Amino acid sequence: MTMTDHSTVHALGGYVLPFRDIDRTHVALVGGKGAHLGALSRIGGIRVPSGFCVTTHAFRRVVEGVPSIDDLLEQLDRSTRPESADRRTIARCCEAIRHALERAAVPHDVTEAIVGALAPADPRAAYAVRSSATAEDLPAASFAGQHDTYLNIVGQSAILEHIRRCWASLFTERAVAYRVRNGVDHRHVHMAVVVQQMVFPRAAGVLFTADPVTSNRKVASVEAVFGLGEALVSGLTNPDAYQVRAEEVVAKAIAVTRSATHARPDGGTRAQALDATQREVAVLTDAQVVRLAQLGRRIEAHLGHPQDIEWCLDGDDFAVVQSRPITTLFPIPERGDDANHVYVSVGHQQMMTDPLKPLGLSLFQLTAARPMFEAGGRLFVDVTEALASPGSRAAVLDALGKLDPLIGDALHIILERGDFVTLQPEPPKGAGGGDAPRVDAPSPLPIDAAIVADLIARSEASVAATRRDIRATSGAALLEFILTDIQELKRNLTDPRSHQVYMTAMDASWWLNEKLEEWLGEKNVADTLTLSVSGNVTSQMGLALMAVADAIRPHPEVVSFLQGVDDDDFLDRLPGLPGGQRALDAIRGFLDEYGARCVGEIDITRPRWRERPSGLLPVILGNVKNFEPGEGERRFEQGRHEARAKEVDVLARLRALPDGDAKADETKQMIDRVRTFIGYREYPKFAIIRRYDVYKQALSEEAARLVRAGVLRAIDDVHFLTFQELHELVRTGRVVDDELLRRRKEAFVSHRALTPPRVLTSDGEVVAGAYRRDDVPAGAMVGVPVSSGTIEGRARVILDLAQADLEPGDILVTAFTDPSWSPVFVAIAGLVTEIGGVMTHGAVIAREYGLPAVVGIEHATVRIRDGQRIRVNGTEGYVEIVPPT
Repeated sequence: MTMTDHSTVHALGGYVLPFRDIDRTHVALVGGKGAHLGALSRIGGIRVPSGFCVTTHAFRRVVEGVPSIDDLLEQLDRSTRPESADRRTIARCCEAIRHALERAAVPHDVTEAIVGALAPADPRAAYAVRSSATAEDLPAASFAGQHDTYLNIVGQSAILEHIRRCWASLFTERAVAYRVRNGVDHRHVHMAVVVQQMVFPRAAGVLFTADPVTSNRKVASVEAVFGLGEALVSGLTNPDAYQVRAEEVVAKAIAVTRSATHARPDGGTRAQALDATQREVAVLTDAQVVRLAQLGRRIEAHLGHPQDIEWCLDGDDFAVVQSRPITTLFPIPERGDDANHVYVSVGHQQMMTDPLKPLGLSLFQLTAARPMFEAGGRLFVDVTEALASPGSRAAVLDALGKLDPLIGDALHIILERGDFVTLQPEPPKGAGGGDAPRVDAPSPLPIDAAIVADLIARSEASVAATRRDIRATSGAALLEFILTDIQELKRNLTDPRSHQVYMTAMDASWWLNEKLEEWLGEKNVADTLTLSVSGNVTSQMGLALMAVADAIRPHPEVVSFLQGVDDDDFLDRLPGLPGGQRALDAIRGFLDEYGARCVGEIDITRPRWRERPSGLLPVILGNVKNFEPGEGERRFEQGRHEARAKEVDVLARLRALPDGDAKADETKQMIDRVRTFIGYREYPKFAIIRRYDVYKQALSEEAARLVRAGVLRAIDDVHFLTFQELHELVRTGRVVDDELLRRRKEAFVSHRALTPPRVLTSDGEVVAGAYRRDDVPAGAMVGVPVSSGTIEGRARVILDLAQADLEPGDILVTAFTDPSWSPVFVAIAGLVTEIGGVMTHGAVIAREYGLPAVVGIEHATVRIRDGQRIRVNGTEGYVEIVPPT
């Protein structure tokens, strides 16, 4: 652990600091809890029981006296690394470190400082002794409950003993595991200790200034118990629960409580039975609850973030004994007004719910056809105006509901309340309708594959022109070129004919499913009718990677070499192996066509396959192992044969019905439409990503120039600047603020720990939709049926494509799939995702490959364990765990 020169100790505040001398800048000295208590004690009208902090300097002095500490910390580091994590070894290391700290000699000057701080008080006074680590009560990670707290400690010797216990609690197994999970280095965390005069309250509890369940910032949530709050924190007693909105108690639940925790006269605490008359009595009156919520709002306003506050009721006076940021709340887009807004996640539509870095966020915003707003490293669209407009509400609900039924249901929940989005009067005929999006159904196109070919040819020519012309630019001219070129990209994205093509295909697909279920009693017929359509660039990519495997499979030396690759320079070494040149040509050919793609490809900062080709190796080697030569072509032809056979069968059965010839003719037209146009559904995004790749290569070269000029420290630092900031940087040559980059990088890490909501309001409320179905088996997990059929097999829960070790018959279970996952679809038997709808990427490719698939199952990657046997019903939309036999 890093030590501090003792000559600077007193200049930095010594070994003990009273609350009055502490503020939020002192986290490194007094830990998160101590810093917050110091800040609280400075707020007028907030009662904070007096006390002091034993600083991290004291902890470091004690640690210096433990000769074995460096060896023990090194053992702990090794045992917590992902590749060598061993719970038993971790437990032994933690126990050894705690034991060493508890037995360590406390230097005389440290003991003297603590005793001196206690001296003015009554020697019989009781104290709470609480751990306060430097990585605690922070906006990104609260560490709540990870370190030890001791109540009602009486006497100097007992207080000193419990201070040592708090120091040792830095290395409880739970605290170590939490640090590992949050990427916090054990050597960089130090422990201060809060010593605070005890309050012996009538009641105590916690106050959340934002609802911890819904995240609504306008609803305060209070939990209260009789006696000390220890019983609530430890889960020994059910609390009364209250909710406050606009200075009114809007909900409450009074618990039946049989005991309360009180202080023992000789120190410590004990549970005490409540009198029968108290067991069903409310702990707080409504007036007290409202007063407590008001107190919480004052603290929140002063500290600038929703708070989790521990309070005590002493007589009729509230005392605050702790306050920490609520770290689980998802941020709200900043709009600068007090109006109501309803936001829908862009990531759930794009199959990319991970946070984006600032350059990726800003470029995607520039590319988008509609304004997008950032929060928590994700993008959202504001649909409030569209929901308020009579002309667009139904269409928006229908479109978003088809995209993701949980989004659709959440929006219905908000509208049914009637108090958040008000339906505006119908505008007079001829009046403008604002900027609410129109979701008009396009008129059908003539069934002509040349329409798609022309769209693709024009797009390819446009990308080629961008690639050619960007080479002549650099500096500010490069950024200006990209801004201009984005307008061409947006013109391609909003091309009415392009929109018409895939909407015609989608409408035809929905028509087929609806009408054929009505006429023939068969669900999701379009799933079979769209097998192996032509022109789907994403499924073609998967088949192309199978062809790469075909080129590699005959050469065992190449296969063996690739199995041991752990870097991205392996391509240069391939020609030296027998068959290596053929393998190199195959891989490079694939990268020339598809190397712009990657996982999370809408974020331009993500490494592309051409930059990190090793990310493809698990899939290539899986194809080598699991398939015979030519398997890709055979599968495609088999799918086309099945689709043709289904078409013949459906048309014959329709002609046997009353008015059958008309029904068959109309169905044939819809089949031809969907097979002609549905493959184009995946192309527009491919065109965007190819253009992004051109931009990225040019921006990386520009970043390298900035590094050489001393403006940036590292090329990747450019990822933490917005496009606009980068433009200004290139124009002025001003050196980047290192502190800004540090804050951006820390924010990105904290954003990764957040789960983005599908629907979020300007109150901060996360509105969760539900599947309102009762036609599934008990215990089944409900989702959206997107590709028909039922399959049973081994679940492979995979969150990282680079870990995709799949075998034939496996069912892929993952959070979401974007086009980069397409190559694994050839190796699986079914698909389950947490995110998605009927026309999202995974659904489209699953149908084309004939894989039973259910998407949109909340928390599927947690509810299903890797290796479990599951049954996927892609026709009805549910997944069952198959009991072991």
